[in-house]
Amino acid sequence: MPFAPGDAKKGANLFKTRCAQCHTVEKDGGNKIGPALYGLFGRKTGAVENYAYTDANKQAGVTWDEETLFKYLENPKAYIPGTKMAFGGLKKEKDRNDLITYLKQSTA
Repeated sequence: MPFAPGDAKKGANLFKTRCAQCHTVEKDGGNKIGPALYGLFGRKTGAVENYAYTDANKQAGVTWDEETLFKYLENPKAYIPGTKMAFGGLKKEKDRNDLITYLKQSTA
């Protein structure tokens, strides 16, 4: 099933509990354990300055949009084998839709 717009408020909660320990969304949020997500949509994998990506991420050639994030967030290690992202994924489509809707608003 493809991405469908979700609930940004629920997505913000998901981000806070599942993502914020490793990522920022603010314009000058900077990198943490994971790369900064500001400007995420339309960006290629491995492209954030001053972040130490794995070769797998640098060479994946994925451009982030709603559909690629929908697939990636289900199981990051299956989507980009060799990624160092320790997140196990969001199995529920609704959760992925909500999170992506939030990210689309908060990283632009």
